[in-house]
Amino acid sequence: MFSLHHVQLAIPTRGEDRARGFYGEVLGLEEIPKPPALATRGGAWFRGGGLEIHLGIEEPFVPARKAHPGILTHDLDALRTRLVAAGLEVRRDDLFPGFQRFYVDDCFGNRLEFLQPVP
Repeated sequence: MFSLHHVQLAIPTRGEDRARGFYGEVLGLEEIPKPPALATRGGAWFRGGGLEIHLGIEEPFVPARKAHPGILTHDLDALRTRLVAAGLEVRRDDLFPGFQRFYVDDCFGNRLEFLQPVP
C-alpha cells in the first residue's frame, strides 16, 4: 500500500558543492532540479536507480549518526571498492540476517547503510 518516494537528509549551509561531489561523483546519482519555490531554500536533490535523496539545509547542522536510509544495491563489493577508493571508511556489519551490509558516512557525517540480499 505504501512505497517510499524519497529520503531527506540535512546538510549545512553552503554544502551543495560538497554534496555534488559525494552524491553525484562518488555515488553516481544524478542531480535533479528542485521546484522553484523550494530551490530558494538551498540544498540539492539526487536520483538514481529508483532512489531519491533530498538534501536540505539545516542550521545548526547536526549529522544523523543513528538514523539512516537503508539503500539496496545489486553490487555491494563494487560499491565498497568505489567508496574506499574515494577515501571513505566503510564499516561492515553482519548483524542483519539475509543481507550483506555496511555503513559509510557521507561528506557531512550522515550515516548511510548499503545492503544487498544474500543469495
